[in-house]
Amino acid sequence: MQRTTMLPENWWDLRAEAVAGKAAAQEVVALRAEIEQLQRALAGRMVIDQACGMVMVLAPCRRGPARNLLMDMARQCNTKLPDVAAAVVAAWEGEPLSRLMQRALRDALRRLYAEDRGCDSRLTDEPSGRGGP
Repeated sequence: MQRTTMLPENWWDLRAEAVAGKAAAQEVVALRAEIEQLQRALAGRMVIDQACGMVMVLAPCRRGPARNLLMDMARQCNTKLPDVAAAVVAAWEGEPLSRLMQRALRDALRRLYAEDRGCDSRLTDEPSGRGGP
């Protein structure tokens, strides 16, 4: 069975008029800008996820603390999170971190480990075994 679609003779003209309209052209420009912004955000998100994974392996910690560590570094360096994440990934691949980022990483790791020790002591309500029955 064969299917035939009939288009009006002026179909191309109608399409050209719709695209050529001023409002449509502005909408196309706005949509392209939004697409570019989303692509940049997605690329930044991928490098942040990669850096979080690296921190999770090295620190060892969960995703939340790893992301907080990267955000802490970004705050200390007055840098955006994707830039800090890219620097961590580059360091993993052999490029040294700047002194500022090294210091921020060291400080963030100290805070992470201090919080971890604090959480462990609060989670265990067992007696320490010192002087108890």
